[in-house]
Amino acid sequence: MTSSSPPATQKIVRIGGASGFWGDSMVAAPQLVKLGRLDYLVFDYLAETTMSILAAARAKKPEMGYATDFVDIAMSSVLGEVKRQGIKVVSNAGGINPHGCADALRALAGAEGISLRIAVVEGDDVGAQMPALRQRGVADMYTGEQLPEKVLSANAYFGALPIAAALAAGADVVITGRCVDSAVTLGPLMHEFGWTGDDFDLLASGSLAGHIIECGCQATGGLHTDWEDIPDWANMGYPIVECHADGSFVVTKPGGTGGRVIRAAVAEQMLYEIGDPAAYMLPDVTCDFRHVVIEQQAENRVHVSAAKGRAPSPSYKVSATQLDGFRCAGSLVIIGIDAEKKARRTAEAIIERTNGILRESGQQPFTSTYIEVIGSESLYGPHARTRRVREVTMRVVANHPQKAALALFAREIAPAGTSWAPGTTGPGGGRPAVSPLIKPFSFLLDKTAAPVAFVLDGERHPVSLPQAGGDTASPPSEIPAAYEDPDQPQEEVRLIQLAWARSGDKGDVSNIGLVARRPEWLPLMWDRLSPQAVRAYFSHLVHGPVERFYLPGTASMNLLLHDALDGGGPSSMRMDPLGKGMAQMLLDMTISVPASVAVQCAAAQRAGQHARQAQGPVL
Repeated sequence: MTSSSPPATQKIVRIGGASGFWGDSMVAAPQLVKLGRLDYLVFDYLAETTMSILAAARAKKPEMGYATDFVDIAMSSVLGEVKRQGIKVVSNAGGINPHGCADALRALAGAEGISLRIAVVEGDDVGAQMPALRQRGVADMYTGEQLPEKVLSANAYFGALPIAAALAAGADVVITGRCVDSAVTLGPLMHEFGWTGDDFDLLASGSLAGHIIECGCQATGGLHTDWEDIPDWANMGYPIVECHADGSFVVTKPGGTGGRVIRAAVAEQMLYEIGDPAAYMLPDVTCDFRHVVIEQQAENRVHVSAAKGRAPSPSYKVSATQLDGFRCAGSLVIIGIDAEKKARRTAEAIIERTNGILRESGQQPFTSTYIEVIGSESLYGPHARTRRVREVTMRVVANHPQKAALALFAREIAPAGTSWAPGTTGPGGGRPAVSPLIKPFSFLLDKTAAPVAFVLDGERHPVSLPQAGGDTASPPSEIPAAYEDPDQPQEEVRLIQLAWARSGDKGDVSNIGLVARRPEWLPLMWDRLSPQAVRAYFSHLVHGPVERFYLPGTASMNLLLHDALDGGGPSSMRMDPLGKGMAQMLLDMTISVPASVAVQCAAAQRAGQHARQAQGPVL
C-alpha cells in the first residue's frame, strides 16, 4: 500500500487510453468520455505491422494511409462531448498520411458545426532520403542487410516534444505520424507539468505511464495470466492514468465497467515488449524501469512509482516497408482418425502439385512455404501433448514474387475436398485472397536529418530538440541473490504456479516478461530459468541467443529470445507472428522446486479456486 494519498491541492492529470491498436473496440472512446472525467483522450494505432497495412492502403489510394477508425468510428461518436467537456485529444492515427487524417477530422467537425483547432506533427516521413541513405551504406539494424532500392514507406519514430509544443500553442487535437506509442501520453504531461527535455527521470516516468495504457485493456486485466479472475469481459474498462508532477501515477478505469485493475496485470504490462528494462530507448529519454515499485492502492487502483531516465540516443529508429512479393494462406478443416497426419499430407500435396504446375509453365517455384496444423499443438513442437486429435485446421502458406502464381495456388486448395483425405471440409468462404507481402525493416537515422515541426491553423512551427549528449551508458546489470536449495526433496511444478507472464515482439525477437507471484520465489526462478534452459525449451522455434534481465522493484525478470519469430510481423509465416503465445507456452514448462515451495504453490492454487467459487461465475 502507498503511505498516503496526494494532497487535495496537488494537480492531477487524467489521461484515458482509448486504443491499443488499429482495430480496437468501438466502445472505448464513448466509455472513457462518458465516465472517465478526463483531461486527455489518447489513441495509439501504429504497430509496425500497421505501418505495412497503411503503406499498402496508400499504394492503392494516395488519400489513404491513416487509421480511418480514428475519424469514422472513435471521434464521430464522441466529438461533441469532447468539445463540451474540453477534453484534449492526441493520436498517432496519422500513420503515413497525417494531413489526410486531419482533413477527414476537420470535415467531420465542420459537418457537426464544431470548431476544432487541429495540429499535425510532420517530418517523420524520410522516404525521400532513402536513395542517399542506401548509397551511404546504411543497413538494417537487426539483420545487417542493405536497404532495398524501392520502399513503400520510411518513417522515423518521433517523440513527445512536438506534441507538447502543439498543445502549448492551443491545439485541441494533435495528430501525429509515426511516433513511439507512449509519446501520446508523455506529450500532454510535459505540457501540463512543464517538464523539459532534460528532465530525464520525469520523462521516463511519463513514458512509463504511456506504456502502461498504450495497449488498452492490457492494463485493466486483458491478457492477464489469471484470466479466470477477470470479470465482465464484454464490458471491459479501458485504462485511465492519474498522473502527478513527480512522475508517479495511479492506474484505474471508469467506474461500473468490467475488467480489473490489479498489481499483477499492471506489472505484466510494464514488462511488455521493453527489451532491456535498464535501457528502454525512446526518442526523448532512455528509460530504466528496474526499480519501479507497483502496489495495489485500493480496488481497481494501482500505484506506480516514478522511474529513472538518462539522455536519449542521438538517433531515431526508422520503421520502413518494402514490397517483397505476394503471399497466400489457405486453410481446410480435416476430421476423423489421424486428422493431423491427413492434414499434413494434404498441405504437402497442395504445395507439390502447384509447384509442379509452375515448373511445367516455366515459372519459378515458391519463394517459401509453411505448413501448420491448428489443433495439434504444432507450435509446441516436442512439448505437444495432443497427438491423436480428431479435428484440426490445416493451414498452408506460400510466398511468390508473382501474384498470378499464388492465384493458382489459391485455386488448388479447394480440390482437396474431393481428392485426398476423408473428412476434408471447411466453413466456406471461397478461395483465399492473395495479398502483397509487405516486409518491414528498420535502421537508425541521426535526429538532425529529420527536422520536426507541427502545423496549426495553416502555419508551420519548427520544433527544436535538445542537444544530444550526456551520460547514455547503461548502468551495470543486476542479478538476484544466489539461490540456495534447502535440504528438501524436489518436486516438479509448472511455471504458472510461480509466476505471471506476458509476451510480445520486437521484430524477430520474442519478449517474455515474468513476474514472481511471491518476491521470495524470484531467485528460485532465476536459478531454474537460465538462458540455456529457456533456449533448450524453445529450441524448435528459437534460433538465436536468449538474454535475461532482473527488475528488483517488481521481483520480475525479462527474457529476450532472438531469431524466434520466423522474421516477425508480416514477414513471419507462423500463425503467431508476434509471439503473443510464447509466455503461455513457457508457463507450461515444469521446473523442480523444494517440497516446501510445492506445498505453497498447491495451497495458493486451492485458495484461488475457492475464491472463484465464492464469487460465482465470472462472465
